[in-house]
Amino acid sequence: MLRLGGRGLLLGLAVAAAAVMVSRLMGWWGPRAGFRLFVPEELARYRGGAEDPGLYLALLGRVYDVSSGRRHYEPGAHYSGFAGRDASRAFVTGDYSEAGLVDDVSDLSFSEMLTLHNWLSFYEKNYVFVGKVTGRFYREDGLPTPELMQVEAMITKGLEANKQELKEKQKFPPCNAEWSSTRGSRFWCSQESGGVSRDWIGVPRKLFKPGAKEPHCVCVRTTGPPSDQMPDGPPHRNRGDLDHPSLGEYTGCPPLAITCSFPL
Repeated sequence: MLRLGGRGLLLGLAVAAAAVMVSRLMGWWGPRAGFRLFVPEELARYRGGAEDPGLYLALLGRVYDVSSGRRHYEPGAHYSGFAGRDASRAFVTGDYSEAGLVDDVSDLSFSEMLTLHNWLSFYEKNYVFVGKVTGRFYREDGLPTPELMQVEAMITKGLEANKQELKEKQKFPPCNAEWSSTRGSRFWCSQESGGVSRDWIGVPRKLFKPGAKEPHCVCVRTTGPPSDQMPDGPPHRNRGDLDHPSLGEYTGCPPLAITCSFPL
């Protein structure tokens, strides 16, 4: 199991993963030899019925043969509404009505775009790509539309935000927390708190983030140099990240205690 002694390895893996994802996006949405272009009316024939030529669905304009998952997509199956169309929006919203089974993703958030990205990864891995459907995401010549390029930009930005979030979580892992109607609240740190395995425990601190209404509890390293200090930086005070300007102590909790209790 990786510990924080391998924190640089973890962050390096995150950076590499983000780079791989971006390269995949460019590969998915760029030109690919041998693909077929569908118009929406043609794709609608591929619903998996007895007289239909096949069982296809589209996601962000990319068409996949889902015949190997027929029991999920054939007429009468739970996900039959996805067959024969691009219903990208419903992959996020879960709205399987006719009004929800559409390809308009223009108002989705960064996190919702990443959900679409995860679904795209799933179909690329498990089903056969057969072509593209023209319209919202691809032009008649098979090249991406401005709307698809905007989706790509949002997914890339979301991946970058995830990388930064992972970096912050390694630096300031969330505290363990519990609340009881009889004992009140308790925050504490351990070598596994926040789901981050590491070789230090840390002490609870409030982390104030721009735009957040309330601070949240994180575990802060108490020894060694600050996480952000460069190797050739000035001598440090052996206080870890305790002096970070976004941190605050919990009133009534000893500064170096690994557990903070707040009785009712």
